[in-house]
Amino acid sequence: MTSLLPITRPRRVSTPSTRRSTLRQHPKHRLSSSNSSPNLSSSERSSQDSPLWSDASSDSEAPPTPATDIASEGLSRFSTDIDSHNIAEVDVTQSKKDVPASTKLVTQDPDLLSKTVGDGESGTQLIQKYCCGGGCCFLTPPTPESTASSFTPLTCPDSQAFKSLNLKLGNLSASTQLTNTTPLSESTVSFSSLADAQQTAAESLWGLQQPPKFVQPHVPYDVFSAPLYHVRELTKTGAQKRTFHFDIDVTDYPEEGDVDFKVGGAVGICPPNAPENVDEIFDVLGVPRYQRDRQVQLQTSSGRWPTVWGDEKPRTLLTSRRELLTWCSDIQSYPPTKTLLRLLAAHATAENEKKILLYLCSTEGQASFCDLRTGSHLSVAQLLHAFPSSKPPLPDLLSQLSQLMPRFYSLSNDPHVSSAREGLAGRRLIEIAVTVHETPDWRGEARTGVGSGYLERIAQTFIAAEQAGEEPRSSLRIPMFRGLMANPLSAQFGGATDGPMMLIGAGVGMAPFRGFILNRLRNANCASKIWLVQGVRDSSVDELYSGELGRYETQIKKVVQSRGRRKGSVPRPGLELPSRIHSENDLPTLSSPDRGSGKSNFFESIKNQESRYVQDEVRNQADIVWQVINAVDGRVFVCGSSKGMGEGVEDALRHVVKEKGGMDADQAKSFWDNMREQGKLVTETW
Repeated sequence: MTSLLPITRPRRVSTPSTRRSTLRQHPKHRLSSSNSSPNLSSSERSSQDSPLWSDASSDSEAPPTPATDIASEGLSRFSTDIDSHNIAEVDVTQSKKDVPASTKLVTQDPDLLSKTVGDGESGTQLIQKYCCGGGCCFLTPPTPESTASSFTPLTCPDSQAFKSLNLKLGNLSASTQLTNTTPLSESTVSFSSLADAQQTAAESLWGLQQPPKFVQPHVPYDVFSAPLYHVRELTKTGAQKRTFHFDIDVTDYPEEGDVDFKVGGAVGICPPNAPENVDEIFDVLGVPRYQRDRQVQLQTSSGRWPTVWGDEKPRTLLTSRRELLTWCSDIQSYPPTKTLLRLLAAHATAENEKKILLYLCSTEGQASFCDLRTGSHLSVAQLLHAFPSSKPPLPDLLSQLSQLMPRFYSLSNDPHVSSAREGLAGRRLIEIAVTVHETPDWRGEARTGVGSGYLERIAQTFIAAEQAGEEPRSSLRIPMFRGLMANPLSAQFGGATDGPMMLIGAGVGMAPFRGFILNRLRNANCASKIWLVQGVRDSSVDELYSGELGRYETQIKKVVQSRGRRKGSVPRPGLELPSRIHSENDLPTLSSPDRGSGKSNFFESIKNQESRYVQDEVRNQADIVWQVINAVDGRVFVCGSSKGMGEGVEDALRHVVKEKGGMDADQAKSFWDNMREQGKLVTETW
């Protein structure tokens, strides 16, 4: 029995809806992955789709934090265990530079494999971090044919786009026999031309500021075109990531039953693809300019597309090619599927390009396909440039692309507090914060996420207009809908009455906590029942909402920055944590030459030890965490990136209850699972 295990350095992979693949033990003791593609059977998933990429984390990533124990210590333990058994080669890479996924033979003994990785959750989590999810664990590499006299290496396209794919084609030649090649899918999309008279009668399209009505992600309600009231940049020059604050006018938002905007809720934004990216695909495919905006009758034979959550059924709609590619098809967030590559192969006229594409769709090319999916972000335009002889018809290409999904952003305000701001004159605003994270694309230029990139373009237009003395409010609008007002953050905050809260957030994950704090201070003097741990890279340039949390901000907030340690306060002998924290009077009273006598920053006074990451501070503030979670109506909220920060905080929380509650690892896990079920631990990560 052969068991193959892929081992590689962890890489960032996220999904629009935070879906994750989970590994399962195969009945024959092989490792496989259950993936999240919504429309594939289990057999198709194992061969074609691994966890989907998204720019969701790019839209709102937290500061980088160290890998959790399971990623660092676990990998070290795993490597040591394998070495101790003197079995086949294992390639464990811990270099700073990301490397492609690779597959090595670990063991042919299932009992030894189980002993090595463990039977419990930790073993599964460890392997999950290094599995590409494409099914190459099942495969035996093809026999090399480079020694054969007839072997002729395949000539690869000599272009920057192709080289950027970093494909490892091994001994692929023009004569290589390929098996189990993915079949060509039927097109589900077709266009019918409209006469000139019909064009005139129906020439009014929705435009580039508003998606077509048939998208309708908020059935039965339409997307609302919300005026942009104001924009400001929260970060300063030198910040690694730019974060913008948006005031969105929802005064005229239509009523939707009893649902209203709530503290902690999340609104949906429908972003378009960037115009230059859309035109690039048109250019590569050779779509004439006069056709791009001309209206056509769209016919689909099945599925939800081009709607978001509509019924699966055939459709006939009036639209244009530009509208579909701008608002309905995701051209940069998802890794390529085998069905997409098979379509490109069918239309490739260059034999070497066709062979490579078919290889990626075959059993023999499964490992290379997994490397392609788990490498750098790929866009549709990049693939078309990499294989320039392939120019599939636009309807066929649209049949293989994923739906462009809404992006969700937590409210960073209490809508009632914002509505009471001076000068609003009865207007109602909601507020969100959006972080823009840039990564290099295949040309070496900056790439942003679909949602964050769109909102940054809007923000820059607004700011430039204001600086020029113009009034941008009448012309700039954001397509949005009420979204998720019953999400865990909103639901559990609403049920928290006035109990104590521990708020743990990093980066833009701090945004919803601003609304929590403003709501509490509006309703009662509860400052002594709120503790905020905020993670940033450098507080001088990217500390969000500094000075905007009310008059108790210095008492309730601890900022932890990862770029260098901050100088802490001088340790005060005799300072002890109150056994009960009921009110502001329970806060320690200190005297210092620069402050005089009064209430000090509670966090800085509690511990002598400085923290560099959020999870470090959670450990340092174990007393507060233990007090809050055991209090009546006490709650712990965690918001931020699931990679590093989210995992690290969960590990720190388990450490706290082991230390304060005298629990072992299993009991600590069960404790927090129970707290989560009771709504006392609330996490929102991406």
